[in-house]
Amino acid sequence: MSKMRYSRRTILKGGVATAAATAFPAPMVWAQEIKDVTLRQFGTGVSNLNDVAQKVKEDLGFTLEMTALDSDSVTQRAATQPDSFDIADIEYWICKKVWPTGNLQAMDTSRIANYDKIVGIFRDGKLTPDSEIAQGTAPHTVGFIPEPGATEFADEETGWMTLIPTIYNADTLGIRPDLIGRPIDTWAELLNPEFKGKASILDISSIGIMDMAMVCEAMGEIQYGDKGNMTREEIDKTFAIFTEAKQNGQFRAFWKTFDESVNLMASGEVVIQSMWSPAITAVKSRGIPCVYQPLKEGYRSWGGGIGLSSSLSGIELDAAYEYINWYLSGWVGGYLMRQGYYSAVPETSKDFMSENEWGYWFEGKEATDIITSPTGDKLAEAGETRDGGSFEERMGAVACWNAVMDENQYMVRKWNEFIAA
Repeated sequence: MSKMRYSRRTILKGGVATAAATAFPAPMVWAQEIKDVTLRQFGTGVSNLNDVAQKVKEDLGFTLEMTALDSDSVTQRAATQPDSFDIADIEYWICKKVWPTGNLQAMDTSRIANYDKIVGIFRDGKLTPDSEIAQGTAPHTVGFIPEPGATEFADEETGWMTLIPTIYNADTLGIRPDLIGRPIDTWAELLNPEFKGKASILDISSIGIMDMAMVCEAMGEIQYGDKGNMTREEIDKTFAIFTEAKQNGQFRAFWKTFDESVNLMASGEVVIQSMWSPAITAVKSRGIPCVYQPLKEGYRSWGGGIGLSSSLSGIELDAAYEYINWYLSGWVGGYLMRQGYYSAVPETSKDFMSENEWGYWFEGKEATDIITSPTGDKLAEAGETRDGGSFEERMGAVACWNAVMDENQYMVRKWNEFIAA
């Protein structure tokens, strides 16, 4: 594995840290000052990782305080407590709710060293020039604003981003193949009575409703105009189907954190459920069979990025840009890719992965040796391939993105009624 280290020179070439770019002695002064900087970051447990905070301290010298919350709490904090954070590590559907509050500041793409290498999904919405843009809140639709201070989104690249993209994935159902004992190839299986009392769905309304929509459409029960922006009639039909299944005892539980989903799956209490990539990784690292099952209808996808508090300025703002450039320079990307995620700048991650790892996780090739998690747990043997194949195969089969609908308040009310039913 490459031992390439992130250097201050790399950043300066990218035009970052204006305080350091004016004269030769400045970087020394700036580096000394930055040691006193502490930046407060919050987000979900998916990417608020202690290993990242430790590596920031080692490579950049300043302190990153991380707080991990569930998605609903992340949304509430970003929207209502602007003085409680410096960095919001949030998903794009959350950005749609938070940006109009004015709690985040526009980010200048000219200060992002690897901006031109960010995948097209986050820039014009397309993985390849021929890609169709999936339904839901696609990241590029809330990724740019016309100018600093604007509360509406732009429909093309402008040089001002709401979030700098960092992490994303194609999500699907997790299954226990050893306990199911037959092929699973459709979202409709989540409501198959065969799995009565052994199915689960996540209790986060903006994400769960999209899983529900994938199931209802796969069953042939509903043909949505746009799964990511349902009418009230479509919302009512969706919840009617799932409430009936719930009352018939289909679900063992509803979970909010991936730790909960791991325990449900590892114990065998649940054999099919909504899952996230690190949860699959965690179950497999215990030596328990678990598959992130590709399904014929495609994936429900999501993307996340780093947003900056509108009150961040001076050396703290410079440090935040330095952090973002470090984030996209490869080490974090390699770490996240070994959990099954993708980096917004995949090519820099390659420098921090072995040829075997890159082939397995990104290219969909057979492993040539054991594949391990970031913490060293064995995930796959030589000869195995990744669930769903290559980056292009997986991200090219996205059917919808996590979304915030025009009827969001109505949907949330119906969600709460469903959970309470």
